[in-house]
Amino acid sequence: MSFRIQPTAPARPNRCQLFGPGSNTKLFPKMAASAADVINLDLEDSVAPSDKDTARANVIEALNTVDWGNKYMSVRINGLDTPYWYRDVVDLLEQAGDRIDQIMIPKVGCAEDVYAVDALVTAIERAKGRTKPISFEVIIESAAGIAHVEAIAASSPRLQAMSLGAADFAASMGMQTTGIGGTQENYYMQREGEKHWSDPWHWAQAAIVAACRTHGVLPVDGPFGDFSDDEGFRAQALRSATLGMVGKWAIHPKQIALANEVFTPSDAALTEAREILDAMETAKANGEGATVYKGRLVDIASIKQAEVIVAQAELIAGN
Repeated sequence: MSFRIQPTAPARPNRCQLFGPGSNTKLFPKMAASAADVINLDLEDSVAPSDKDTARANVIEALNTVDWGNKYMSVRINGLDTPYWYRDVVDLLEQAGDRIDQIMIPKVGCAEDVYAVDALVTAIERAKGRTKPISFEVIIESAAGIAHVEAIAASSPRLQAMSLGAADFAASMGMQTTGIGGTQENYYMQREGEKHWSDPWHWAQAAIVAACRTHGVLPVDGPFGDFSDDEGFRAQALRSATLGMVGKWAIHPKQIALANEVFTPSDAALTEAREILDAMETAKANGEGATVYKGRLVDIASIKQAEVIVAQAELIAGN
């Protein structure tokens, strides 16, 4: 085992990140009243170039006037390859007050991308005397991003979360699909005449989880484009949760409850985790390092697994 202790990720619920375009102010009150843990007000892909300035002003006004309750407020700025991003950062930090918690940086391809935004944010904070620190979430959306994912995860102490942006990632990788998340029609194995669909996003998600957990960052699953397919959304969310991701984007209100359901440990899972901890306490009292629980071996590593589930449940319940 490495002597380096794995840092813990931020202790806040992140089961569902609800997205809404900054150009559509009618959505803001509905987003505020939703059950999403995180609100992502978008200035990037969902906003037309002609609406960028208006959307930015809308978001700033909403941050200052809408009652967002205890939601974690994030704004997705425009990419560093655009002429809009610097104005997004400057105006948000100079005009949006303390209600903004996080800046989401899209299409991050290397650690230097994060450094560029960090340097600008730090300069504004010092110039304006801001005392509330701004956190970052980055989106991995390219071959370069996944190739440099470990360096990106280590790039800034501001970095709290990292997501996979499936659509742009697929395009960058040259994947032959127009789907956003989920299984893809032509990505399957065949055995004895039966098709078995695989998960084309699995490797990228696992790489993100490993990088995030190494550096104390929350790994988050990105969008699922077909919001008419509840079971497809749930299936992908379950795979992501099993891999170690803490939440998922919602691009439609109906996806909020699904994300919250999957990323909240069930009563059965919580009961089992606590029973494993109790069984190991009994084993410890008897001078044993392992025991049998429901016909299977549990040991010290099982304690760590069970503690993950209990801690997540208690974090959500406490919020």
